[in-house]
Amino acid sequence: MWKLINKRCLAISLLWGLSFFANAQTDGKIDRKQVVTRHNLHITDRNLKGPTQVGNGHFAFGFDITGLQTYNNDANTMSEWGWHKFPLPAGADPYKYKGQEWDTQGRLVSYDIQDTKEKDLFYWMRANPQRLNLGRLGFVLKKKDGTTALLKDLTNTVQQLDLWTGIAVSSFAIEGKTVKVTTIADPTSDAVAVKIEANNLNDGQIVLQLGFPYASHEEFGNGADWTKSDKHQTIAEIKKEEVVFHRKLDDTQFDVKLHWKGGGTMHTDNMHSYVLKPSGKNTIELTLSFQNKSTINELPTFAEIATASIKKWNDFWSTGGAIDLSASKDPRWKELERRTVLSQYVMAVNEAGSLPPQESGLVNNGWYGKYHFEMIWWHAAHYALWDRLPLMDSLTSIYRKDLNVYIPKAKNQGYEGVRWPKTLGDHEHWEWPNETNPLLIWQQPHPIFFAELEYRSSPNQQTLEKWKDVILQTADFMASYPFFNKRENRYILGYPLQVVSENANQRTTINPTFELSYWRTGLKLAQQWRKRLNLPENPKYSEVLARLSDLPKRDGKYESWENVYHMWEVYNFEHPALIGAYGMLPGDGVDIQTMDNTLNMVEKTWNFEKTWGWDFPMLAMSAAKLGHPDKAVDFLLNYPSFEWEEHGLVGGALAPFPYFPSNGGLLYAVAMMAAGWDSSQGHAPGFPKDGSWVVKYENLKPAL
Repeated sequence: MWKLINKRCLAISLLWGLSFFANAQTDGKIDRKQVVTRHNLHITDRNLKGPTQVGNGHFAFGFDITGLQTYNNDANTMSEWGWHKFPLPAGADPYKYKGQEWDTQGRLVSYDIQDTKEKDLFYWMRANPQRLNLGRLGFVLKKKDGTTALLKDLTNTVQQLDLWTGIAVSSFAIEGKTVKVTTIADPTSDAVAVKIEANNLNDGQIVLQLGFPYASHEEFGNGADWTKSDKHQTIAEIKKEEVVFHRKLDDTQFDVKLHWKGGGTMHTDNMHSYVLKPSGKNTIELTLSFQNKSTINELPTFAEIATASIKKWNDFWSTGGAIDLSASKDPRWKELERRTVLSQYVMAVNEAGSLPPQESGLVNNGWYGKYHFEMIWWHAAHYALWDRLPLMDSLTSIYRKDLNVYIPKAKNQGYEGVRWPKTLGDHEHWEWPNETNPLLIWQQPHPIFFAELEYRSSPNQQTLEKWKDVILQTADFMASYPFFNKRENRYILGYPLQVVSENANQRTTINPTFELSYWRTGLKLAQQWRKRLNLPENPKYSEVLARLSDLPKRDGKYESWENVYHMWEVYNFEHPALIGAYGMLPGDGVDIQTMDNTLNMVEKTWNFEKTWGWDFPMLAMSAAKLGHPDKAVDFLLNYPSFEWEEHGLVGGALAPFPYFPSNGGLLYAVAMMAAGWDSSQGHAPGFPKDGSWVVKYENLKPAL
């Protein structure tokens, strides 16, 4: 099997090209607009948890059934630049955090683990920086008797989002008066445009309110604290049909500009709240912009933003990958296609900026809004398979930007190369200290995987040079990290380490299955890259590959790590990551029959009520590669822990809501199931061949 895998790897480029050519010839032209618009949002439920959003990947505006942020606390305004830090404890410096020294195969190594001697700094580093809710624009709706209308008082609620244009139209009635709200995001700036239409708009029943909160200490929340009005400043410069707000929260400063057309007067409601009363009879148009620069730019009009949004989303849907499942006989085709289309939309709104995204995107704050290096794969890898390489490149450019930042960390721990961290925020480079983050290793090979995805689409010298230093430094760490056990004549991963599922004993765990396979893939690809760069093979890489421990197995099945006990009874929860060694990964070191037995055991015994959203796409990928396409489809559609609501948002049994690795994972899995992988054959190899599924696609790339 090892020889077979090696032969397959030698033919990677050829299989990539042949598979794409064959499927492109087979599939013909897709009516992309029809595919997309049959999944347009049509919402009548006033009480949905998930907000509708418009945005551009680095800025997003979430809103409820009113088209604004009136009732739903998850309807927030967030950006990739909007961060805040609470004041540091006196005399503290996060870059000088000492942490703890732990025994590492017989030597002491320093890790950023909580230390009672630095308790105040530890808690500060945990919560800082945190992402900000930049502001809330909503209605204050009055009934005829002057009382404030509640959500239950709204009738005839309908909200529609045209995915092809990115334009949302909401309508509702309050005591018989119909209000129509159009909401659009500017594709190129952090701005939202709104048009409100109603008869007798100036009668005082419909008033707009713009409020600004302080930052929140909550680990999970909407990034806003509305109770600390004395902790921040808002200075308003009110002009005719225009206001500029200067915001200051501790050391964080930014400006907000509001412009409207159609008449209206603004006054202060309280320290950080402003009310705009329309004076026009039927219509008011607004543009609200959030700017973190010192100069206030002129705002585009509602009409200009509408035109730009139409062009942006037309271009988005007309390019990149597409899949049409409508000819399928399986009645689930529409739900899988819906999840695929809506995932493309929400990822483009929340996760197409220049920083790795947080788990909850720009909807709300998960883990203070910090981003997770080990999760970049699930956020970004799908872009390569969907022929949207620039979006992947934008998110993964951080590897090149921060390479020199993390080389000293590896050196201080006694390793070569670069050791990539786990959880970060903003452009600060301290890691959230605890007993998991500094001990995870499964994120280390990610940049090599990303580089390989890019090279397959752009196999040229520019790509080689672009990723050269990142790959070599990453591989140098990977080759120096394993401990060589002379008595057993093998290299061992750990201890200490934490596995993907984060449920092992960090001090004693060794040789997790997923990490062992990924180590092989990373070092093998690094050797291939050295050859492409006209560099000699690195003998250390070869030595580690030759003597790296085998994937641990017992009774014909793989186990999550080598020294686990009672795995199928005690550790059958959290991520079933051992399955990812053949599915998400190409299967280096994997015996196919053993993995097939393992997948069957996971199906029978795993506690799927204690899993995360991306676990199901990972299982689907493994099932597809193992020749069980029926199971692959089931994993994407049939599990209660992987249910999707109307907006295309999904959480998980253990995950916060929403949880965007679920969307990215589904997109990668669907592309792989349709376009195949290195060793696959035929059209749509990951879908059943009994005639129940008819898969038509364009511009999808095969997976590794």
